[in-house]
Formats: sequence, structure tokens, C-alpha cells
Amino acid sequence: MAQQDARSESQRLDKWLWAARFYKTRGLAVEAISGGKVHVNGQRVKPSRTVRIEDTLTISKPPYEFEVIIQGLNLQRRPASEAEQLYEETPQSRDKRELLREQIKNEPLGFRQQKGRPSKRDRRNIIKFTRDS
Repeated sequence: MAQQDARSESQRLDKWLWAARFYKTRGLAVEAISGGKVHVNGQRVKPSRTVRIEDTLTISKPPYEFEVIIQGLNLQRRPASEAEQLYEETPQSRDKRELLREQIKNEPLGFRQQKGRPSKRDRRNIIKFTRDS
């Protein structure tokens, strides 16, 4: 079960995101918050912002976006089964995410969105393709 801090009913946002297993490290959580990927109650915030139970978070992890309501606070990073009890995802968010997952799954392989520069293998294929035609 989620362990609440006996001293207070709030926790730093970056610590909560780390404990709820949205990010592997607090550093990644801080980077996401500073980059505007996380909003609390519809507002852009800083990593040191304190969150309370019943706050609504919007977390953007491309291509997905999560909208969750905080249900509990944890001082430590616990197993995933316990971390799931710290929040409840809204039904609209879950439906939207499932629909997007199905769309991505059904896309043809050649048309998937690529990140950054082509790899060495991609460059070789491009060169081979342009020389043959």
C-alpha cells in the first residue's frame, strides 16, 4: 500500500514522478518538468513544486500523454505494483492512449516517425536506393 509521509500531506513533484515510476531517475523527471512536459492542474510548474493528493497531472511522454489524479504519496521508490496505487489515470486519457497505441501498431513499418539523423544502416539504404534509380 502507498505509504504517506506522516509529517506532511505534500511531496516534491520530481520525487513523486520518480516514486510513481513515470521516470527512471529524478534527473530525468526534473528535465521533463523544466522542459514543460509536466503540468499540475493545467499549469506549467517547476520541479520543486509540491503536489498533494487529488492534484491532476498531465504528463507528456511522446507519443503518449497521461492525465492522472494523485491518490497517494510515497517517500521511496517501491515496486511497480505499489507505484500504480499512487495515481489513477482518467478514463479519457486511457481511451486516448489506447487508440493512439492501436494506430501506431497498425501503421506500415516504412512510415513510422523517425527521430534525428539517419543511422549508418539507413544511410547505406538511401545511397543504394539513389544509385539504383
